[in-house]
Amino acid sequence: MGDPEQFLAERRLLFAIAYRMLGSAADADDVLQDAFLRWAEYGKPVDAPRSFLTTMVVRLCLDQLGSARARRVDYVGPWLPEPLLADDAGPAEAAELADSLSMAFLVLLEELAPAERAAFLLHDVFGYGYHEVAAMLGRREPAARQLIARARHRIGERRRRFDANPRQGQQLASQFLTACATGDLQALMSMLADDIVVWTDGGGKARAARNPIHGACKAARFLIGTAKGVPASAHISLARLNGQPGAIITESGCVTMAIVLDILHHQVTGVRIIINPDKLRRLQTSLR
Repeated sequence: MGDPEQFLAERRLLFAIAYRMLGSAADADDVLQDAFLRWAEYGKPVDAPRSFLTTMVVRLCLDQLGSARARRVDYVGPWLPEPLLADDAGPAEAAELADSLSMAFLVLLEELAPAERAAFLLHDVFGYGYHEVAAMLGRREPAARQLIARARHRIGERRRRFDANPRQGQQLASQFLTACATGDLQALMSMLADDIVVWTDGGGKARAARNPIHGACKAARFLIGTAKGVPASAHISLARLNGQPGAIITESGCVTMAIVLDILHHQVTGVRIIINPDKLRRLQTSLR
């Protein structure tokens, strides 16, 4: 029988891997629950529990990705990952780990085949060696190297890193929210990059734009229009979501919206608005 304390000791790492693979905290929690039950029933001695548990979680995630990708084919509007508060995100001490939490990075991962995604994350983000990755995926080392190389090529220069200063990011986020709430078009335009993109994820369960909004002028008017729909009684609080500046909007104690900002060179280059209620449940629990 696997030691439950050993599993709990590795849980934050296992969740960090599962969340990045699946883009969903709810699905990651399901995988970890399944892994815990299998670990508890495992009757043989394990020399390297961390590697064993990582292998188990990765393979469960690969099984889960098949059905998840099928569901997203019929997803209504843009699909965005489930937002996470910084404390829920698992280990993110290293800059590379923190960077791998960004919404932009998680969306890029969606374009990779499941095995490519697993190999890339395990090696380039979590630091496992080629031979370890090969063993975890049940492949030969040359095949694992190929998976990682293909993933790097497909992501390539499209992977963007954003300004990392939390204080400056939250200051800009505060100014951004104020401009949206007051309808100050000129102030808002001054913060937006010319090529900004706004995504809204309602998943067909909340009113949202079906397509991304491109360009500063259209984005500014859309954002101000969206802000007008937020009731005056709503509470808006700054938050660090997925390692990025953002905000959480609650109405009568219920989370109704999460906003994540991509900030580069002191300008907002992307806005991701999550209003799909299914993706806000974990935030609700975390705030409680």
